[in-house]
Amino acid sequence: MPSLQTALPPELANNVIRLYRECLRRAKYIGHQQHNTELLVNMVRQQFKRNKHETDPEKIQKLKDDAARGLINHILYESEKLSGRKVSKST
Repeated sequence: MPSLQTALPPELANNVIRLYRECLRRAKYIGHQQHNTELLVNMVRQQFKRNKHETDPEKIQKLKDDAARGLINHILYESEKLSGRKVSKST
């Protein structure tokens, strides 16, 4: 199965710290809109902290893919809101 990270810029997808920072930015943005910034930022931090000692490359790739999926979903959601139309889901 190909990595979801190919949908993200390589400088973000290949660097866990940049991926973490982008996840935090999105959490702050969503949190500001929904008035729960602290909760969302803490959730992102906990997810990354929980897995910071992971050494299995396959598990690390899956975790990075999960983070990338969350970012992609949010980007799609925001683009739908701005355009006023629903982005079709591919099957």
